[in-house]
Amino acid sequence: MPRHRLALLLVVAALLGACSTVKNPVTGQDERTVMDERSEIAEGAKGHAEVLKEYPLLSNPPLQAYVDDIGQRLARQSHRAGLKWTFTVLDSPEVNAFALPGGYVYVTRGILAYLDSEADLAGVLGHEIGHVTARHGAQRATRAQAAGIGVFAATVLGAVLESGGVSGAGNMAGQLSQAAAAGFIASYSRDQELQADQLGAEYLARTRYDPSNMVDVIRTLRDQDLFRADVAKAEGRPAPQQANWLSSHPSGEQRLAEIARRAAAYKGSYDDDGRARYLKAIEAIPFGESREQGVTRGRHFFHEPLGVALTAPAQWSIQNDTEAITLVNAAGDAALVVRLVPSQAGATHDEIVRNLIKPEQVRSERRTLGGGLSATHLTGSRRNAQGQAQGFELTLATGPGNRHYLMSYAAKDAAALERSRAGLREAEASFRLIGEAERAAARSWEIRLVPLPAGGFDELARRSPLGPHARAQLLLLNGSYSGQAVTPGRLVKVVQVR
Repeated sequence: MPRHRLALLLVVAALLGACSTVKNPVTGQDERTVMDERSEIAEGAKGHAEVLKEYPLLSNPPLQAYVDDIGQRLARQSHRAGLKWTFTVLDSPEVNAFALPGGYVYVTRGILAYLDSEADLAGVLGHEIGHVTARHGAQRATRAQAAGIGVFAATVLGAVLESGGVSGAGNMAGQLSQAAAAGFIASYSRDQELQADQLGAEYLARTRYDPSNMVDVIRTLRDQDLFRADVAKAEGRPAPQQANWLSSHPSGEQRLAEIARRAAAYKGSYDDDGRARYLKAIEAIPFGESREQGVTRGRHFFHEPLGVALTAPAQWSIQNDTEAITLVNAAGDAALVVRLVPSQAGATHDEIVRNLIKPEQVRSERRTLGGGLSATHLTGSRRNAQGQAQGFELTLATGPGNRHYLMSYAAKDAAALERSRAGLREAEASFRLIGEAERAAARSWEIRLVPLPAGGFDELARRSPLGPHARAQLLLLNGSYSGQAVTPGRLVKVVQVR
């Protein structure tokens, strides 16, 4: 036997030897695990604190209470009613829901905007409750431990990556490779996903919601990927990868058929879907990016509180994450990454270079950006975290309030960097003070309810701030992207400027 295989088997044997045996609450079968219920609760509590560092709570107590009430009713009908369950709405535009072991379940305001009823919300919560009751997180942690990856990383990073919320996962990962995590920790198996679907349908039926709403939820979220692909095609871009709750959930028509078959097995009398209650609960929630995070309007990015703006070159896109603004070229192999420099790094460009960048070799060039902003362009090398020499190219710029910004040139390789250099310079040069007209464009959006007019979504799109794809996005918001008819006069969701 090769030495490395023997060593791996010894490690796995040692780890499994440290496992305990627990009875799975759903299947009733014994399973070996590194995480018994007490450990689940402890790891979940630690993970909850980390999640709240990355994603703020949505400041809407009535909506938080509404979601918690639905979740608690579902949880009381689950296989682990004795857990202390926590349901939280996060202030994030990402279309995500995820769960941590121990009874911690999260939905974002982003996913709430696209659901159409209380029963749809119950379907999302029921699916995530199913992951917890069937101990899928604990199973993932056991598998990760056998591979030498920490239980905490499998618990927190895996849950966030599994939900599609990768933007916040980087900080949680620490030194753990996101690529390794995404390939090993993040994905539940198809059997686990289908089990969570079935459990969600079961918990809906027990709580007197129609289990067929599980089908509606999957169809609604699947349509988002269709929308994004259609928009990319219209703009001459390649179809993007999935970036919502379905990102690592098996999807497509085959899964919809499987969910429909499982849901149809439940026969009973169900209450109404709670659509009116749900729409009232979510009315006026923010839609898309928030003022505090800055907003993207077409090729433009506006951050009104910081007083700055950026414009992406033609065919480039803007990614607005919690830690950085990234302007990405059409090929996806080069980008300008813009970050706010921590105040403790220094008050001048020279101090920031010494304290934050720490170059071994550097060439500098003074530049002036939009509106007369002072900047320093730097090219050189420095040591990375592993002590290896690494080249860099970046620009330091000073904005309003003597805040400093780091604009890093990033590319797949040297050839991609050179091909994109003109675009990178154009993106960098667009960094500017926000203008008065731009401040109006920087106002955030919110969800509002209106009766569908006689002119339908065409009429609503003409007065929408959503831009050239407004009609398609309004259809998406109202569960009609795949052709489902909506009768004039029916209450529908629109997006308005706050």
